[in-house]
Amino acid sequence: MASYAPATRLPAMPASRRKTLLACLLAILWLGAMLAAFWWFEVRYIRPFADQTTLFSGTELRLPAELAGPGPIRVVHFWDPACPCNVGNQQHLGELLNTFAPRGVEFYAVQKAGSHGRLPDNLQALKPLASLPGSDGLPASPAVAIWDQQGRLAYFGPYSEGALCTSSNSFIEPILEALAAGRAVRADSNLAVGCFCPWSGD
Repeated sequence: MASYAPATRLPAMPASRRKTLLACLLAILWLGAMLAAFWWFEVRYIRPFADQTTLFSGTELRLPAELAGPGPIRVVHFWDPACPCNVGNQQHLGELLNTFAPRGVEFYAVQKAGSHGRLPDNLQALKPLASLPGSDGLPASPAVAIWDQQGRLAYFGPYSEGALCTSSNSFIEPILEALAAGRAVRADSNLAVGCFCPWSGD
């Protein structure tokens, strides 16, 4: 008759160790999800300079007849409600409104045709424009166009380079300050890299 040795039972894992192991596993899963989200955002919305740049050319842009000609400095914000890149400049655009609107600068907004959405509360002072002549050919948004007091296009392009826009890396404040001081600015074509969404097409 064969004899069998009794089975040895493994010691149970202490509860504190199980909790630590579970916490580590959850942290690894969370980190993996964050890396995947960042990769998706980078691939879809941030265009590396080495691979692809966006040319903003304002040669076709014109103010509507009722806004054209001499007058105040005019800033036109181009935006697409479905584009997550808007989040990166909305606070900055609100700061521009608070700083320059009291100084006589007029702010307008052109929404991508066929899109649906509403500007956030801090941007409700932007006057909506149904369209802008030449804006059908915009390469990407968010973008901004600035006309000087003589009605000439002084700037067309992004708010800044990079994924986010703040007053420390923005192109807009120096341009508005120069125009307000009566200095001429001519930067209606710009190459840029950053967080953009296509303006035309799907």
